[in-house]
Amino acid sequence: MATSPRCKAMLLMAFAVAAALSTASRAQSPLQYNFYGSLCPQAEATVRNVTEGIIAKDRTMGAAFMRLFFHDCFVRGCDASILLDPTSSNPQVEKKAIALRGYDAVSKIKAAVESVCPGVVSCADILAFAARDSAVVSGGFNSFDMPSGRRDGVVSNFIEVLQNIPSPILKLQDLIKNFAAKGLNVDDLVTLSGAHSFGQAHCSFFNGRLYPTVDPTMDATYAAALKTVCPPPGSNGGDPVVNNNRMTDPNVLSNQYYSNLVTGQVLFVSDQQLMNSNYTAAKATHNSADATAWMGQFAAALVKMGGIQALTGTAGQVRKYCNVIKS
Repeated sequence: MATSPRCKAMLLMAFAVAAALSTASRAQSPLQYNFYGSLCPQAEATVRNVTEGIIAKDRTMGAAFMRLFFHDCFVRGCDASILLDPTSSNPQVEKKAIALRGYDAVSKIKAAVESVCPGVVSCADILAFAARDSAVVSGGFNSFDMPSGRRDGVVSNFIEVLQNIPSPILKLQDLIKNFAAKGLNVDDLVTLSGAHSFGQAHCSFFNGRLYPTVDPTMDATYAAALKTVCPPPGSNGGDPVVNNNRMTDPNVLSNQYYSNLVTGQVLFVSDQQLMNSNYTAAKATHNSADATAWMGQFAAALVKMGGIQALTGTAGQVRKYCNVIKS
């Protein structure tokens, strides 16, 4: 029987994900697939159902979940430290360093999970599952396994965000070093950058490419459109928000990012830097032409990122409320 092109694409993606996830699994052995299989069989389905509902009501939330997971993993490892609220003893927590969305949404997911399995599922794993489910809902990915067993951290430090999150003005070699410090390679850098196909950014993060003169690597028509939204620095025009992807649906996780990249229609210096080496430029060009291969690579890179400095076993704790350390 002949196989339809769509079925072939789905099979190719499934094989790509399986192969890449096998490699990621070997590299991140402390985490386990189906960790909650006997502890809380409903855990992943509960996270998925609530996440799907949240994104259905507000399509921008897929990118918000993905960004929370990235920022969490890159600071102290994937330990949900990004979710902790300031306290009198620690007023300068991670979330004070950068404006992120989705905290209330994560609390909603956690409450749903607590209602079926109290005190079992960590907030760190909820962030990982929600990011995976966002790829499925907002990107049309086939669902893929996300290892779990992470524990929640008890430390959150403002300054560590500034020390660890890659700046949008980083040059390519510094980006590669930043990712390498987290156990991620240049392929992971290019692959995960595709998350800039959805979500939003403040003008202040890329205004240096528009003023006083337009960055010559930026498409002139694209720059002109951005300048109608983003006022010059110091003009008292505020700091508007624009979509990362202004070419197609800004709430879809896709390989559109790479088409934007190769035509000079991306926001950040750090994005455009991927065109500054033959290797990364070739990867970007390939990703722009092969959505199925990129989706498989993205799923594997997300799993790999999810293993960064994960707390397991008896380390850390399982919080009842994601914004508060359990006393």
